[in-house]
Amino acid sequence: MQHVGQRVRLGGWVHRRRDLGGIVFVDLRDRAGIVQVAVGPAAPEDVRRTAGGLTGETVVEVEGEVVARPGNMKNPELATGDVEVHPSKLTVVGLAVTPAIPVARAKGEELPSEELRLKHRHLDLRRPEMQANLVLRHRLLQRARRTLTELEFLEIETPILTKPTPEGARDYLVPSRVHPGEFYALPQSPQIYKQLLMVAGLDRYFQIARCFRDEDLRNDRQPEFTQIDLEASFVGPEDVLGFVEAVLVALWDEAGQQVAGPFPRITWREAMERYGTDKPDLRYELAITDWTTQVGPLGVPFFDAALKNGARVRGLAVKGGGGTLSRKDVDQLAETAKQLGGSGLAWVKRQGEQISGSVGKYFTADTLGALGIGDGDAALIAAGPDRVTSPVLDRVRQEVIRRLGAQPTATHAFAWVVDFPLFEPDPETGKPVFAHHPFTAPHPDDLPLGRKSPFEMRALHYDVVYNGNELGSGSIRITDRQVQYWVFHQLGLSDDEIAKRFGFLIDGLNSGAPPHGGFAIGFDRVVMLLAGAASLRDVIAFPKTTAARALFEGAPAPAHPADLRALHIKVEP
Repeated sequence: MQHVGQRVRLGGWVHRRRDLGGIVFVDLRDRAGIVQVAVGPAAPEDVRRTAGGLTGETVVEVEGEVVARPGNMKNPELATGDVEVHPSKLTVVGLAVTPAIPVARAKGEELPSEELRLKHRHLDLRRPEMQANLVLRHRLLQRARRTLTELEFLEIETPILTKPTPEGARDYLVPSRVHPGEFYALPQSPQIYKQLLMVAGLDRYFQIARCFRDEDLRNDRQPEFTQIDLEASFVGPEDVLGFVEAVLVALWDEAGQQVAGPFPRITWREAMERYGTDKPDLRYELAITDWTTQVGPLGVPFFDAALKNGARVRGLAVKGGGGTLSRKDVDQLAETAKQLGGSGLAWVKRQGEQISGSVGKYFTADTLGALGIGDGDAALIAAGPDRVTSPVLDRVRQEVIRRLGAQPTATHAFAWVVDFPLFEPDPETGKPVFAHHPFTAPHPDDLPLGRKSPFEMRALHYDVVYNGNELGSGSIRITDRQVQYWVFHQLGLSDDEIAKRFGFLIDGLNSGAPPHGGFAIGFDRVVMLLAGAASLRDVIAFPKTTAARALFEGAPAPAHPADLRALHIKVEP
C-alpha cells in the first residue's frame, strides 16, 4: 500500500487476461510476482484497444498509477493483492503465439508431461514454482560461498579439460584437434587438482565445481552436476567434518530450517547391519536384526539352505504389522525382494494366540517373543549372504515405513557414516577395487592388515546423510608416496601404468605434501531437498533426461563430417 499514488513503469508477461465487458483485468507477471493492471473506461482508447487484444505470455510494458483496490476486490493470495495499476500507456514489446504448454494453471490442474516441459523449457521456467527453486538455488550458492570465505577458504577454479582419472564412472572424452588421437576428459571431480593445491601451499580451497559422469541416470543423478568442493591442509577427520557441518547448517538456515551440529555418527558396518544401506533414514526406529541363532534350530527349509552356505537370517520386527500389513502387502514385498536378487521374503504374523504366515507353522509365541515379535506384530525375514539381504531389507524397510505411514521421530536426521572399507571385492573377479577412490588414506590402525586382509581395512572416509539421502563424501588423502604406490598395486596397476596415469600426482607427493583432506557436497541434491522438489530436474535450469538427452536444445546431435575430419574421428555404424 506504500506505493499508492505513485506512477510506475512495469514490464512483464501477460499471465492472464479477463475481459468483463466494461473493464479488462490483466495479470502482469515477472520474477518478483504478479500485479493486476485494470483497464477501465477512463483509460486512453489506445490502451483499451491494446488490452482487449492481449494474448497469454505476450510481453508488455505498462506506465500508470498505483491505486488501492476496493475492499471487496482485494486478493490476499497475492503480495500485491491490495493494489492495482491504472495504465496511461500499454505497449506490446514481445508478441507471443499460443504457448506449447500452459504457464498459468488453475488450482489442481495437472502439469503437462515432464518430457513436454523439458522440450519447452523456456516456458516451463516461467512457472513461479520453477523460478522460486532457482532463486533458492542462487541464495544457497551465495550462502555457501560466504560461509566458506568466513572460514578462510579460497575459491579457486580447476580445469574442465583434464586427464582421465578413475573416479568410479565413465569419463566424457573430448578429442583434441591439434593432437590427433589424443583426448581430454571432462572432470568427474577436481580431486587430484585440489590435492595438488594443498601441495602448493594454498591450504584451504573451495570451488562451486561443475562435474561430469557418463553413467546411468536416476531422479537424483545428472550427467553434469554441481558440487561444493573443499579441501584443507593440516587437518584430520574432525576438522573436515566441522567445516562441512558449518556449511550444511548455514544452507538449512538459508532455507528457513534450523538444524544444529555436531551430527551423530554411525560406522559403515553398523549402518549396513542395522539398515542395510550406507545412507540410512534415521528418522525411523525400525531396524534390521540378526535372527540366525534364534531361527537356526527351527528347521525352516527357507532358512536352512542359506545357513548351510554360511549365510545369515535377518529381518524386521514390524510393530503393529500383524494387523496393518495385508497379505497383498507382504506378497508385493516378497516380489520386491526377488527383483533385487533375493530368494524371497518369509513372513510371520502374531495376533493373540494365532500365528500365521509363510513360515508361521514353525514358530510359537515363545520363539516369536525371542525375536521381539509381540501380539499384533509381524516379522519380515530374509535369508542369504549380506550382499543380497542388505539391499533387500533396506528396500523392504522403506516400503514398510511408506505403507504403514510411520511417523518420524525427527524432522531432520543428519548423520555421519564413518569407517568405510578401503577396498571392496570386484563382483566378477573378487580382486580388490577401491570403495571410493584410490587417493583415500587407510585407517592408520589397519595398515598391518594390508598384506593378508585388505578387505578388512578401514578408510579415513566419511559420508554425510540426511533423511536417507547421501549429501556428499570425503576423506583424508594419502600423502605418503609409498602408501599411494601400495594402493595402486593392490588395484593391479604396474609402475609404468602408475607413472603414465598418475605421474603428476606422485611428483606432487614427492615435493613435500602436508596432511590434507576434503569433501564434496552434492549441491543439486541439497537444493532438491530444501525446495521439496521431486527430482533434480526441478532445480536445474536446463537438465538432461534419464536418457542423458537435452530435449530443449536437442543434444547430443550428430557432428558435421567436416568437424569430425578436423578431429581425426570416423564414426563407425
